[in-house]
Amino acid sequence: MKKKDMEYFKEFLTNRLEELLSQADDTVSGMTIPKENFPDPTDRAALEADRNFMLRIRDRESKLIKKIKKALERIENGTFGICETCGEDISIKRLKARPVTSQCIECKSKEEALEKALGL
Repeated sequence: MKKKDMEYFKEFLTNRLEELLSQADDTVSGMTIPKENFPDPTDRAALEADRNFMLRIRDRESKLIKKIKKALERIENGTFGICETCGEDISIKRLKARPVTSQCIECKSKEEALEKALGL
């Protein structure tokens, strides 16, 4: 991979990581605000549903943060853009679509087909 491409992905992933971390801080501060007392059970249920939805989103973002950190580690150690399964280069097109990927499209497709066949 060209140095220019590597720098692009490093900057992109770093910016995305900072954005996710700041959103996580906002969620934590929003969750520590004292709960309002709603006399109407429907209002209370709506608030709880919104909070649960937000927590699910943050859980997914937490997993993405871990993947971004791993991708940045691969950039630092020179293995970014190389498939962990077959050792071939991952296409720039795939990396632009999914910059945290660690597998080429062929290996990922095989893995997903196997998971589907095994019912995972």
